[in-house]
Amino acid sequence: MIRTKIDYGIDLGTTNSAISRMENGTIRIIKSLDTQKDTTPSCIAVNQKGNLFVGDKAYLNYRSNSLKNLSNNTSFNSYIEFKRTMGTDKKYHSSFAEKDFSSEELSAEVLKRLKEYVQDENISAVIVTVPAAFKNNQIDATRKAAQLAGFSHIEVLQEPVAASMAYGLENLNKDGFWLVFDFGGGTFDTALLKVEDGIMRVVDTEGDNYLGGKNLDFAIVDQLILPHIQDRFSIHNILSDDKRKAEFRNALKFFAEEIKNNLSFNASHNIYVDPGDCGEDDEGEEIDIDLTITQEDLARILTPVFQRAVDLSLKLIERNNLKGSDLESLILVGGPTLSPILRKMLESQIRKPDTNVDPMTVVSKGAALYASTIDIAEDIIETTRDKTKIQLEIGSEASTVETEEFITIKILEDKTEGAIPEKVFAEIKRGDNAWSSGKIEIDTKGEIIDVHLEEGKTNIFKITLYDNQGNSLECQPNTFTIIQGSKIGNSTLPYNWGVEILSESSGKVVFQSAEGLEKNKSLPAIGVINGLKTQKQIRPGMDSDFIKIPLYQGEHNADGTRAIYNDHVYDIIISGSDLPTLLPENSQVDLTISIDRSQEVSVEAFFPYIEYTTEIKVPTNTVQSTDTD
Repeated sequence: MIRTKIDYGIDLGTTNSAISRMENGTIRIIKSLDTQKDTTPSCIAVNQKGNLFVGDKAYLNYRSNSLKNLSNNTSFNSYIEFKRTMGTDKKYHSSFAEKDFSSEELSAEVLKRLKEYVQDENISAVIVTVPAAFKNNQIDATRKAAQLAGFSHIEVLQEPVAASMAYGLENLNKDGFWLVFDFGGGTFDTALLKVEDGIMRVVDTEGDNYLGGKNLDFAIVDQLILPHIQDRFSIHNILSDDKRKAEFRNALKFFAEEIKNNLSFNASHNIYVDPGDCGEDDEGEEIDIDLTITQEDLARILTPVFQRAVDLSLKLIERNNLKGSDLESLILVGGPTLSPILRKMLESQIRKPDTNVDPMTVVSKGAALYASTIDIAEDIIETTRDKTKIQLEIGSEASTVETEEFITIKILEDKTEGAIPEKVFAEIKRGDNAWSSGKIEIDTKGEIIDVHLEEGKTNIFKITLYDNQGNSLECQPNTFTIIQGSKIGNSTLPYNWGVEILSESSGKVVFQSAEGLEKNKSLPAIGVINGLKTQKQIRPGMDSDFIKIPLYQGEHNADGTRAIYNDHVYDIIISGSDLPTLLPENSQVDLTISIDRSQEVSVEAFFPYIEYTTEIKVPTNTVQSTDTD
């Protein structure tokens, strides 16, 4: 089988991950091999032999290790929530493996495991989703993780955009404004979309990379479980030691999850933990838990955390001069959105949520839908060609709101090793057998064919080739798909992009955005900053002579703010070695910054005085030297 589209989408989540595939026009979740579940815990464990485990088995190990660590200070070799430290220099030590893991290496193990669920083919191209609020270094880290997992063609898609695509496929007639409310295990995103005649466009986004289910768990631990233990045991020494306190709180998180899950459908819940299972207090007494919690208790604790997400959504809505009543749909994404507490808050403050999609799998499904519209890299296609079959090139829209579309089809003679008859005819037949093109002669120059689409459906077309005597000929590819009823949109820029300049009016170093790279511009995008000036001459061939142009990402209204208050991405360095001739002091520099649909960045610097352009590729290995725990 030859795939011409990526077709595979992965939701790489903080708490759980999932993989989906576009298959015969239908999006299919690929279930885990061991438990046959739709999602896999984003958890890694290392055993005493140094072997790695991923998923449910690793999560059970993490829970067991957490509790054991409270009583006997065992070596910890299990890891969760490493997505929160993507793009940083945070390390996770394993005494069993005798090494430190980066967040990217741990994420790569999750991606490898998801990849293994695909049993019928090897895959090397994938769409991986990222939070809308992820910064450049975090997106780069996600790509690196996918590369470590063995993928060679990787593109990223923002999670709320993916969710809206999957929702849109099932709700084609809902024109208007949609709000995606994506409350995940470790991050929160909200996106406002406008849908007109099935064409989706991202209007604006907002988010917090450090707000998610983890915050809910710790709120329960800190305000319910810990006070209960403090009332009955002496744990002052534990809480005054930062390391022991962190370990203690992490272990108690599992009981917080139990409370959340049970109070979703019960009025109250009693949690009982045997003496010693939570370790010992300062005086050596075994700690136990016997605590009954009501839904009212839980609502009091969780409401402030949920409110932070609701406030960000209200800010987004109001920033675009809308009200909750103006929304056509409120789409929920992420496990925490199953909470009845949150759903009541959303209904009272914004609008009643739409519950037509599974919040646990909608992102990976949307990623697969988007993947079905993206061509696989040519070098990957070459490895899967069966050149004994007639090779075809098919050009078509991946999605459309029209009921008829023109497609192009031609024979690739240089890719075909077998004999090609003098005359070749192609018949294109729709999957429901209700439409056929009839036999049309094609050649190496190409032919345009008008295909008819079934409304509101994913239309699969089969191609059959014939020679002049009516004998069928094998070809590759022999199918293509067009989604009718919606126009699959693109990701947008989550931040303004620009550079650091010296303000003539204030004398301060400030942020100046690039025209064309403002927040929410659809990707790919190109921005320009003209009229920058060099502060000294640059002699050709001299590395010691250079221009430094710091590149930044900024929030709304970032223009004119101090550059250091924005997020530094990379210093563009252009030295004398990059230039063919002398560049005088105070020479003009014009920058063109290009960002592709997967948010990879390249820069061109043009020097009018010497009529020379140099290209700079922004590297994808930048990290923050900040521990974000």
